[in-house]
Amino acid sequence: MSLFRQLRILVLLLILLLVAAGTWLSQWRTTDWDTPLVVALYPIVGDDSAKTQDFVRALSVDDFVDIETLFQEEANEYGLSLTQPVDVVLGPVLDQSPPAPPTERSLLATVWWSLNMRYWGWQVAREYGPPADIQIFVLFHDPALRSRLQHSLGLRKGLLGVVHAFADLRQVGTNNVIIAHEFLHTLGASDKYDPRTSLPLYPAGYAEPQRVPLFPQRYAEIMGGRIPQSKNTAVQPRGFSEVLVGESTAREIRWIP
Repeated sequence: MSLFRQLRILVLLLILLLVAAGTWLSQWRTTDWDTPLVVALYPIVGDDSAKTQDFVRALSVDDFVDIETLFQEEANEYGLSLTQPVDVVLGPVLDQSPPAPPTERSLLATVWWSLNMRYWGWQVAREYGPPADIQIFVLFHDPALRSRLQHSLGLRKGLLGVVHAFADLRQVGTNNVIIAHEFLHTLGASDKYDPRTSLPLYPAGYAEPQRVPLFPQRYAEIMGGRIPQSKNTAVQPRGFSEVLVGESTAREIRWIP
């Protein structure tokens, strides 16, 4: 092997090491809970509906304040010393959508999309701001045009998320629950439901796994996604009054040892 090729490989390895170290440090810093995490929400008009456009243009940061309240109340339950762990700020309405996830399930396609997504998010932050620790891009859709939404996601590598939500005042609470769910993914929290059935997994996906009788549950565990009514049925929470952060999730985001 030539000296030039060895040097090139060494340089590439050093770059990969620096990128990995930077990613690890960013992930560690976001869950040290020394200061509030600033979460920037970017609304995006997800279709051609005039209703969606009107809905998005009328949004204000007050429409998302209950996300802050949830984490403030739940963190207090776990004894976190930080009074306000999450600070939600509203970015400008974006005219373009983030890169679409790959339709093919291959590692190469997923890695390439992830890199494009992170670069796109970096460009948005640089051009529009506001300064934030985590970015969540929220695409709103008219429920009259589609009854089912695409899957939302949160990326720990890159500290960003993409949420599909309904442009409907009646869905504001549900939309915010999904935003909070994907935000927790960026901190390392895992899904706690069966992807085949969407039913919460016992016990980690239950807000009150020790409840007697076990069913019906009163709350949804935030990463479980739904409120179990029986072993085979569950309903979607309507807002944060029906949502809790379970111990397993609290441990994953380092609220507890």
